[in-house]
Amino acid sequence: MDIKAKTQRDTTFKTEVKEGLSSFPKYLSSKYFYDKKGDKLFQDIMAMPEYYLTGCEFEILATHTKTIGELFRDRENGLDLIELGAGDGKKTKLLLKYMTDNNFNFVYKPIDISENAVKLLTNNLAQEMPSLTVDAEIGEYFEVLERLKGFNKRKKVIVVLGSNIGNLLHPKAIDFLTKLKDTMLAEDLLFMGFDQKKNPQTVLDAYNDHTGITAAFNKNILTRINRELNANFDVDKFTHWESYNPETGTAKSFLVATEAMDVHIKNLDLDISFEQWETIHTEISQKYDDKTVTWLAEQAGLTIETSFTDKKGYYKDYVLRKI
Repeated sequence: MDIKAKTQRDTTFKTEVKEGLSSFPKYLSSKYFYDKKGDKLFQDIMAMPEYYLTGCEFEILATHTKTIGELFRDRENGLDLIELGAGDGKKTKLLLKYMTDNNFNFVYKPIDISENAVKLLTNNLAQEMPSLTVDAEIGEYFEVLERLKGFNKRKKVIVVLGSNIGNLLHPKAIDFLTKLKDTMLAEDLLFMGFDQKKNPQTVLDAYNDHTGITAAFNKNILTRINRELNANFDVDKFTHWESYNPETGTAKSFLVATEAMDVHIKNLDLDISFEQWETIHTEISQKYDDKTVTWLAEQAGLTIETSFTDKKGYYKDYVLRKI
């Protein structure tokens, strides 16, 4: 493992925790939900009947495997398949299997902020598809965008599944899409999932299950701060709260202090005070429609070539090119 990169990630974690908890209102980034425990909790979330996103996107990729695979194929020079936020790769494996079974010339480059997820995926693929060339990397999206420009010798397909773009408000999403566009050549493709607007109760249920798995997932960020930064959060004194605005399509997650308290974070030499019912904003999960995705793409210098949806119309994967 790259020691320098790990040190940089640790420094970034400290900086962002300090900034977020010193602000008003307080906030923390959802990317820090993910460690070994967080990865397992997210696996449990994806298996919940209420969390429709995974099943809908799996249905899309299972139904349209050949069509999508052939969109990706380059018969002359092959391609680089680069996935941002690869996770456990469950859905991507449908495409990887098709591509390996049909003699695609390609390298799969999964990228994820979770070191645990990257190791598990790499080991699983070595067992399940031994002929597949895997070049994995640990890192977050914006870290790796500059390096993506180096993939310019042949076609590349950038894959972002799980509606991960939904963690960004529109201005940041446009910035992210613009940076992706700047790494792309004319023949390159961006294959990206966008969760669609739907019955508001369906959205709320997906992020606020009755069994408490999503609550545990959100609270894991406090557990991480306790463990990695020597803090003394009493995690049980926070409750998880979800809201959804159907007008803007924005779902928001919060941790709410159920009583007034003081927290000390030793490694940051920082004392934080909470009023009763004060919040920490942890995540947004943006929902979209075709009009919004078209606007985001155009603002970033991209155009939609085609899209695929599930039977219910809950979710869409869009294929985008550089204008």
